[in-house]
Amino acid sequence: MMLVHLRNSKSEVYASSLAKQIDCTYSHVVKVLQEMEQEELINFDKQGRLKLLSLTKKGQEVASRITDIRNLL
Repeated sequence: MMLVHLRNSKSEVYASSLAKQIDCTYSHVVKVLQEMEQEELINFDKQGRLKLLSLTKKGQEVASRITDIRNLL
């Protein structure tokens, strides 16, 4: 669901703001995001002390498929 939130976001997304949006702990979100980065689904773009999150092309495709599946249910 993190990928879908990133895809649908209208503004810049950071791990801390994503954790609040999905009602999850920051440490858990960071761990999952690091795994997604290893799978080349997201990028971390460092801006000072903060890391801005963005979807890769592969991440956008996966998020779209998740949305399609949710719409079918």
